[in-house]
Amino acid sequence: MSDHNPSNPESTALNTTLEPTAPETSAEQLTAPTDHTSNPEVQPHETAAASAQSEQTVSEATAIAAVSAEADEPEYDAEDFARALESFDREQAAEKDAAQSLTAEEAVVTGTVVKITDKHVVVDIGLKSEGLIPLEQVLDHAGTPKFNIGDQVEVVVEREEQEGGYLVSYEKALRHKVWDKLEEAANTKTPVKGMVLSRVKGGLTVDIGIKAFLPGSQVEVRPVRNLDGYIGTEIEVRVIKLNKKRGNVVISRKELLEEDQNAKKAVTLSTLEEGSVFTGVVKNLTDYGAFVDMGGLDGLLHITDMSWGRLTHPRDLVNVGDEIQVKVLKFDKEKQRVSLGFKQLTPDPWLDATERYPIGAQVRGRVLSVTDYGAFVELEQGIEGLVHVSEMTWSKRMKHPSKMVKPGDIVDTIILSVNPNDRRISLGMKQLQDNPWEALEDKYPIGAVIEGRVRNLTDFGAFIEIEDGIDGLVHVSNLSWTKRIKHPSEVLKKGEKVKAIVLGVEPENRRLSLGVKQLQPDVWDTFFAQHRVGDVIKGKTLRTAQFGAFVEIAEGVEGLCHVSEAVDETGKQITLEVGDEHEFKIVKMNQEEKKVGLSIKAVGEEASRAEVESYKESNKGKGNHGQSSSSSSSSSTTLGDLLKWKQSENEDNN
Repeated sequence: MSDHNPSNPESTALNTTLEPTAPETSAEQLTAPTDHTSNPEVQPHETAAASAQSEQTVSEATAIAAVSAEADEPEYDAEDFARALESFDREQAAEKDAAQSLTAEEAVVTGTVVKITDKHVVVDIGLKSEGLIPLEQVLDHAGTPKFNIGDQVEVVVEREEQEGGYLVSYEKALRHKVWDKLEEAANTKTPVKGMVLSRVKGGLTVDIGIKAFLPGSQVEVRPVRNLDGYIGTEIEVRVIKLNKKRGNVVISRKELLEEDQNAKKAVTLSTLEEGSVFTGVVKNLTDYGAFVDMGGLDGLLHITDMSWGRLTHPRDLVNVGDEIQVKVLKFDKEKQRVSLGFKQLTPDPWLDATERYPIGAQVRGRVLSVTDYGAFVELEQGIEGLVHVSEMTWSKRMKHPSKMVKPGDIVDTIILSVNPNDRRISLGMKQLQDNPWEALEDKYPIGAVIEGRVRNLTDFGAFIEIEDGIDGLVHVSNLSWTKRIKHPSEVLKKGEKVKAIVLGVEPENRRLSLGVKQLQPDVWDTFFAQHRVGDVIKGKTLRTAQFGAFVEIAEGVEGLCHVSEAVDETGKQITLEVGDEHEFKIVKMNQEEKKVGLSIKAVGEEASRAEVESYKESNKGKGNHGQSSSSSSSSSTTLGDLLKWKQSENEDNN
């Protein structure tokens, strides 16, 4: 027993068990720890291997020493073992008490980072087991750990884990450090700065010394759709709610913005009046205009008040964040509504447009837009004119203005008219080209025969293109002398070539009259040259009407037999049917109106006169037979005499 050290029973016991059993190996050599610090090139995995090997060696040495002890000392000191066990229990209890004390008091301890895993930051906190900080507590906004191996970090011990080690909290340690400051900031409403870390359900997480919750409704004065844009930015906030027991902190940015806005608004309202000029910042764009922050007060800059010219969208002139000067057009103090103007800061270009754009002047501009009826051309900022489709080309064949110009084209035009009151300028493009109609009378005199292609057919006639941009009209009445044509398609087809005679030219109205039937002789002229009133001709009924019948008396020539003229020699009405043929007497002729009057009744009367003349001729030889015969021949012939004569003629013939 005298060989043991009473001050260190455990050490004594370990020395007893580690005595050497071989002369070449001592217990001290077996149990001595391997010093790896003396060799800086030794790697951690090499150190672990060496430690494992050392432990195996110690175990083997212990077994050998035990056998040797049994040989040398068949009994060991139980009192020493009890004292060593008691000392070990005291150390374990002290370790447990220390950990429980740290956990109960939530004391802040300083540890050293020894390892970083995918779930924890491992910290040496002076206990036999290491502390484990959840990794998410020490990540910055980019998802990178804030600490490196060897860094000092303050934590609060929370509990011992079943798997080993102590769960420690970096956030609680921060709260202990900054909680008093946060309470003071909340009570005094002092703003604090923080870094936006991430987006969470309903808002954002902000690092203000500890993690705080910023609700989405408290980010801006107006609702924000995309909160991701704030991540990684430093913002100023106000603490509006604290719960120390739960460790919850709620902050607001909106309150600070509203206070700042109200302060600026008070200053703005004190100087705001119609006609005043302010510098503002474009906050938002809509289809109908832009909202401008004039200093705590938003005003509407309508799209019609942005430019003297035409804008399709406000973004064509301004963007969000632009600083612009605006003029107050209207201000409603009760509703605090402000109407702003931008174009009103520059003179209206239409005031002297008449002087700057005289009629007939040639100007150059940029095509803004193309419509069905023409193209709008910008001559300068705020001044634009319309080139109507009819003023683009002398040709009538252009179907749409887009065939000639497109937006963005630079074109030369002629000023046709200026109306400053209506803010309108009429422009022309064809006036810069030679007008083919001006030389048309010399090129195509009346009576000239031309050849062209049928371009279009309408109910009233056919358009014949004789050259590019020049179309002549053949009216339906000038297609045929003889046929009654209801539609030009009866004799012409679109695209076919035809010959025609120029009947008239009107350059000022861009009209050219043509005729096709004039290439053939006029059958009416021939008929009137060959016939006179009183001629008896044959005819065929073509069509009937209530007042009479139209009769074809020559090819292409018609005459009218009135119902009163369609009777026989006895006065009986004759019904004329289509296709019936009769002899008609011409009773009326009008060459200018091309009208011929016909009669059947007149043909009968003509036959009666012929019979009277024949009776008179037959009675001339009977005048010497007596007085009575002489007196009868000298007197007028009566109807009774004529009837008796015809009766005797018939008897003789029988």
